Amino acid sequence: MPGPRELDPSESMLALFGSELREHRSRARLSQENLGEVLGYTGSLVGQIETGRRTPTREFAERLDGALETGGIFSKLWPHITRGQFPGFFKSYAELEPRACQMLEYGGELIPGLGQTEGYMRAVFEAGLPLAPPETIEEKVAARLGRQELLRGPTRPLLWWLLAENAIRRPVGGFGTMADQLGHLVDLVRSRKVVIQVLETSRGAHALLEGSMTLMSFADGIPDTGYVEAPHAGVLIEHPDTVRELRLSYDLARADALSPEASLNLVEKVAKEHQHHADEHRAEPG
Repeated sequence: MPGPRELDPSESMLALFGSELREHRSRARLSQENLGEVLGYTGSLVGQIETGRRTPTREFAERLDGALETGGIFSKLWPHITRGQFPGFFKSYAELEPRACQMLEYGGELIPGLGQTEGYMRAVFEAGLPLAPPETIEEKVAARLGRQELLRGPTRPLLWWLLAENAIRRPVGGFGTMADQLGHLVDLVRSRKVVIQVLETSRGAHALLEGSMTLMSFADGIPDTGYVEAPHAGVLIEHPDTVRELRLSYDLARADALSPEASLNLVEKVAKEHQHHADEHRAEPG
């Protein structure tokens, strides 16, 4: 039986986290199962994080520090896992995002990244990067989860998302994963962290049909800034005239969308449909 996969801590922050976890666990003379029981997780998850195949959450890091009495090393490492993993074209946007007081977004075929569940985003990355090793996928998941920290802060921005109907109906990751994703989206709306409006397919063409975009506004003097993205590429838009054109396109598309209340009702309805399909698949013999 092969031994545990060896990590090179210099490869990435995710590898360093896993290496430190293995070292501290061994020093405490705990098996993966023993440590998992102490933390309230499975031993399998501990093993996957040790080998860089799963991304630790902030809560996992904090529980590690408490259980292993590390003085906070894992909580200090965790934010660095989520930084530096963005593609070059996205880094300028990622630096501005935490400073925004308002963000208007249309994600095209996808749920916006700030609202994605871990299972959904992993499915997106695996589909878009079919040749990437598991470590690369996990680093990208970690980076996106790190961005979501701004939703938990006391001064989180106003988020307004336009969603193509296909973005809520396509079973990304499977029906169960999609049901969980839409359930999470409903929770975000009900906790007043985001406003959503759905653009029904039956509306036909709309002003944002050609791509995805985000418009950011700031309270500290930074001019409104836009961002448009395609697979493996993205452009930050700062010219005032172009930003105004993006805003007009967004407003026109928003006028074609369902109301926030009707949109929430539709998302809840589609979530139940996905869950029904997931239950049917589980019930099938074989």
